[in-house]
Amino acid sequence: MDAIVVYESVFGNTRTIAQAIAEGLGSVPVLPVHEADKLGGAVDLLVVGGPTHMHGLSTTRSRRLAAEGAHEDGAGHIEPGITEEPGLRAWLRDLPPDMAQRAAAFDTRLDKSPWLTGVAARGIARRLRRRGLEVVATESFLVEDSEGPLGEGELDRARAWGAELALSLAARASDPVEA
Repeated sequence: MDAIVVYESVFGNTRTIAQAIAEGLGSVPVLPVHEADKLGGAVDLLVVGGPTHMHGLSTTRSRRLAAEGAHEDGAGHIEPGITEEPGLRAWLRDLPPDMAQRAAAFDTRLDKSPWLTGVAARGIARRLRRRGLEVVATESFLVEDSEGPLGEGELDRARAWGAELALSLAARASDPVEA
C-alpha cells in the first residue's frame, strides 16, 4: 500500500501524532502541509490531519495568533513553518482530485467534549470528500492543554489507528468485489 501523511501542527502535537500514524501504516512518508506540494504522484491512501482551533480547522489567523501568543508567553515550542502558506485549508482547497482515491482525516483537540472543543477532522473530511476522495476513517487524538502535552496513551492509539487503516485497505484490495 502506498500512503502518505500530511499534517499541520502549531506546537508539535499533531506532528507527533502524524509520525505515529505513519509508523502504524508501515513507515510511510510524513510531510508538513507547507511542504506537501513536493508530493510525487497519486497514492492509495492520503491521511490528513491538523489541530482543532476555535471549534474547527485552523485558519491563517488562528495559526498566527497561536504562534504570537506562544512567543509572547515565552512558553512552548512552535513548529517551523507554521505561518507559511499554504495552510491546511488552502492546500485542501487546491488538492488535485487524482491525488488519491481514499483518505483518512485526524485532528488533535483538547480532552473535553467535542461540543466544547469542536473537531477539525470533520472539516478535513468534508473538504476531502469535496475533492472526490472516499473518506474511510476519521479520528481525534487528545491533548491535555492547547499547547500539549498529548494525553496518556495517545501515541499508541495513533500507531494502532495507522495499523487499522493499513489492514482495512489491504482487505479492500484483496476483496474481489472491490478490485
